[in-house]
Amino acid sequence: MGYNLEEALEIIGNFMDAGGDVLWLIAILTFVMWTLAFERFWYFRSGLRQDIDKAIGAWEARHERKSWNAHQIRQRLISEANLKINAGLPMIKTLVAMAPLLGLLGTVTGMIEVFNIMAVTGGGDAKSMAGGVSKATIPTMAGMVAALSGVFANTYITQIANRESELLKDHLTTDH
Repeated sequence: MGYNLEEALEIIGNFMDAGGDVLWLIAILTFVMWTLAFERFWYFRSGLRQDIDKAIGAWEARHERKSWNAHQIRQRLISEANLKINAGLPMIKTLVAMAPLLGLLGTVTGMIEVFNIMAVTGGGDAKSMAGGVSKATIPTMAGMVAALSGVFANTYITQIANRESELLKDHLTTDH
């Protein structure tokens, strides 16, 4: 059951048309959400270690670590690293929350189309009503799938961020 690129694009286009305009919004939202998630994965694999090493190096270069001033510098180093570690996480969470809402918007617009067809035809044109029902259910499903995939990615990324933040706190010791 192999498809060439033209057939695959046609199938995707038909699916998007069946779901209505809201499905395009859900697709864009999902693309942005996963772009941000992959950026975080990339950062944790490449740039995080440099930022952690920089903070630890700045802390280890200090001779005195017990005064109030030293504790404030430690807090600043941790806060600066946490800003980099948690960058993009609130946006990912927001997009995860928006996905089912856009699905619900698709449901409402599809049902409005069904009611409009019923008003015009008197409820006798089942084929036209089926198109409206399709525009009502496909975006709902797509919004839920997008949200579920985003929940898993967000949970994984948040766990990594929390772990790395705690490890940084543990490395910035005040023992000497």
